[in-house]
Amino acid sequence: MEKLLEVRGLHVNFQTQGGTVQAVRGVDFDLSAGETLAIVGESGSGKSVTTKAIMGLLASNGSITAGSIRYNGRDITTMKEKEFEHLRGKDIAMVFQDPMTSLNPCMTIGKQISESMIKHQKMDRKQARERTIELMRLVEIKDAAQRYKQYPHQFSGGLRQRIVTAAALACNPRILICDEPTTALDVTIQAQIIDLIKDLQKKLNIGIIFITHDLGVVANVADRVAVMYAGKIVEVGTSDEVFYSPAHPYTWGLLASMPSMSDSKDELWSIPGSPPDLINPPKGDAFAVRNKFAMQIDFEQQPPMFQISPTHYAATWLLHEYAPKIESPLAKLRQRR
Repeated sequence: MEKLLEVRGLHVNFQTQGGTVQAVRGVDFDLSAGETLAIVGESGSGKSVTTKAIMGLLASNGSITAGSIRYNGRDITTMKEKEFEHLRGKDIAMVFQDPMTSLNPCMTIGKQISESMIKHQKMDRKQARERTIELMRLVEIKDAAQRYKQYPHQFSGGLRQRIVTAAALACNPRILICDEPTTALDVTIQAQIIDLIKDLQKKLNIGIIFITHDLGVVANVADRVAVMYAGKIVEVGTSDEVFYSPAHPYTWGLLASMPSMSDSKDELWSIPGSPPDLINPPKGDAFAVRNKFAMQIDFEQQPPMFQISPTHYAATWLLHEYAPKIESPLAKLRQRR
């Protein structure tokens, strides 16, 4: 598959009154055409910051301090804002969590979808209108020609999410970043939006980065999964590898925390403690203080990425050849369920 994006050694810091927050700490991943990479983790793990760095949308107190993000052979971290304006929306587009923060309540949805085509693709208004109606139909908005002149408040939450998806696709981007696009929706509409995104990917052969904390969503949408914790990717593999053969204790905890539908008597498992302060990151493995299987080395040295298969890697000292063999508590929990 054609490789669209290469992220290597990415570091992102934020300057705050309390000190420098090291929000992203050496992230590496690739994205290929036609592939969906899901990035999962707790709030504050660095998922959204990573994708905003790719889009050039970091807050004014944030900056990329090291690493590279290569798109189409060029490191886009060196781009000026004017260059980013041509890239953003045209080549790399983003669908945000709450469509009402992305849509202007005073503009018709037709105008909002078509404005990027007029700017980036130099279409006239008639061409842009025709393409907008075509996109509205593509994302399964009924009576698209009639609804073109309506305003955001005249659409349901699910339809508004379809509208911002259509707007993101307006300039035929090669990469689509979906930042928690189903969080604010009920489960039925969530399923529809996920099916829509998967269908669009097949039709358009775009690469998708899907940010979520909902592992149930990940199982339905991702080809590969990257698990983030405290600004680092701690495990990455195919969807099946991460779900059925997880190797990092943090991944065990995330999967064990998913409620079971098979037994209502199950207690909801949770990960003890809370993520570390990234103004002063821990010396060793950032997950060590929450990991009941932590060894002395976890508090002293950060683990490297150990290779489990050609596509599966995890950063945990438990994979070292001299580490004790630990049976995942997730395996025992699944047996009970």
